[in-house]
Amino acid sequence: MMERLQELVWGPWMLAAFLGIGVYLTVRSGLFQLRRFPLWWRATGGSLWNGTNRNQTAETGGITTFQTACTALAATIGTGNIVGVATALTAGGPGAIFWMWVSAAIGMMTAYGETYLGVRYRRREGKMWVSGPMVYLEDRLHLPALGLLYSFLCMMSSLGMGSMVQANSVSETAAYSFSVPPFLSAVAVTVLVGLVVSGGTKRIAAVSGKLMPAASGIYILFSLMVIFSCFDRLPQVFAAIWSSAFEPAAAAGGAAGYLVSRSVRYGVSRGVFSNEAGLGTLAILHGAADEEESGGGVEPRKRPPAVSLAQKQGMWAMFEVFFDTIVICTLTALVILLVTAEYGGGGYDGAALTAYCFSRRLGAAGEYLVSASMIVFAFATMVAWSYMGKQAFLYLFSRTPFSGRAGERIYLILYLNAIFLGCLARLETVWQLSDIWNGLMALPNLAALYLLRREVAASIPEKFKTIP
Repeated sequence: MMERLQELVWGPWMLAAFLGIGVYLTVRSGLFQLRRFPLWWRATGGSLWNGTNRNQTAETGGITTFQTACTALAATIGTGNIVGVATALTAGGPGAIFWMWVSAAIGMMTAYGETYLGVRYRRREGKMWVSGPMVYLEDRLHLPALGLLYSFLCMMSSLGMGSMVQANSVSETAAYSFSVPPFLSAVAVTVLVGLVVSGGTKRIAAVSGKLMPAASGIYILFSLMVIFSCFDRLPQVFAAIWSSAFEPAAAAGGAAGYLVSRSVRYGVSRGVFSNEAGLGTLAILHGAADEEESGGGVEPRKRPPAVSLAQKQGMWAMFEVFFDTIVICTLTALVILLVTAEYGGGGYDGAALTAYCFSRRLGAAGEYLVSASMIVFAFATMVAWSYMGKQAFLYLFSRTPFSGRAGERIYLILYLNAIFLGCLARLETVWQLSDIWNGLMALPNLAALYLLRREVAASIPEKFKTIP
């Protein structure tokens, strides 16, 4: 029953809905994400080299763009980049990676759209910003019921995919690779996450700002070591990706179409799960950014060709999708494809397959690297999702006694209990429920993006000289 519902929610119609908005914005912008790559890269990843964004300061109650980006990456770079890629390759073949690239390229514009709207229509309550699909559903589209529905589904996703599933990954990995008892993992992870999230937005952002660059850098370095050790097989691997995506050589007729459809389905769905473009979570996170411009909901500055803060955050969301899928997921995929081409897959799947591939080229250190990376990425994901879930909870109960500080404490208790239970439970059903919550959560956001598609398309910057 649960599996059937999961397949129904994440069927072809859902994948078409995710891609449809991105395709529209891609066409309306004239392939902005590809054609204007130097422009948005200069405003995002390129700015990190000269310290432009790393050295900025935030207004009271907010966080900097660099911290926002790291927190968003913490939410998106998780077990999906290791487990999800391996599963996609096993189920959909090498061609799944091609369709993962396609979904990322299209999803970059979806991420821009939801983030632009999130920052454009955010509102300040006290010292904090309130943003996300629930805000622009209510304030811009006057659909408060859909805003409340989104908040409920986002809160449920945070207690499933954002906490229990991630905690279970940490517990199983620690037990398998480091012989740590699940109960000890449960206590340690719950306490550590509690220490971080109890410090509020600024502590979450500060931890993410230090953890993600270091963890991502180490994972990239070791992945490149494996890839360069198999460099002579790269042409064959890329040929396999291309042929599997369009022309399965070992099949014909209907079987070929079936294999191609599996590549498309698994590639696109894993890409969506990995980078979260379309779920609306990036809009919640980037709405906390607080640099120079204040008073969300105002028109962009009247001194073109300056770019507004909403546009800037939208381009950062594009960068995050690019880094998550095009960089991290691709590195994982190349490691798996290169190593299995020489040694075979050893009968493994998921995280075990990725660990096996690293260990074949780097020895035991490779296995420990993957295990440690999974633990760090999952921990960072739990920290980041706590913020999104809290915002959804507070919005859902904003007109009840469970709002404000009391609501924050209640949600923290719920979240930490979910983490503790996640470390100890067998989570097949929770995985399926989380998939369903995520899919349903996307529907109100995708509806809002469709209704506001022309406004988003008109906001895409063609050129600028200064960045706020």
